[in-house]
Amino acid sequence: MAEGVEIVERNKKAQFEYDIEETLEAGLVLEGSEVKSVRQGKVSLDGAYCQVDRNGEMKIHGMYIKPYEEAGPFGHEPRRNRKLLLHDRQIRKWGQKAEQEGYTIVPLALYFREGWAKVKIGLAKGRKKHDKRQAIKEREMERRMEQKQSEYNF
Repeated sequence: MAEGVEIVERNKKAQFEYDIEETLEAGLVLEGSEVKSVRQGKVSLDGAYCQVDRNGEMKIHGMYIKPYEEAGPFGHEPRRNRKLLLHDRQIRKWGQKAEQEGYTIVPLALYFREGWAKVKIGLAKGRKKHDKRQAIKEREMERRMEQKQSEYNF
């Protein structure tokens, strides 16, 4: 990522479970206590996904942000749906693509850019079991090649 970007959380599982076809950066609407928890890194993107609701807004579902302890009873709900900030045309375009069979919108990374919370989302197509096995084989092959190359360079 670019300068001035502080990565808080990556969704490593999404890279394995899905083939990412497109990516997009979206702003994220958070409450004050949520921002404090995210800055402390107390967030998880496992199992999270994005969906366009009836109002034409894209929201992220299933993202966990641990309640900020200092907020007391005025804290936030850990798994509430959070609004993503995108242009209407982007929401329509991605919503139509996500309606196609086998496609979903998944968050790939959560980070701060110049103090603003951002989410990198990806239009993803689910992988079959044999595709996952192939991805593992390719990753292992790359590791071995890098290992052999580093041995050769010495």
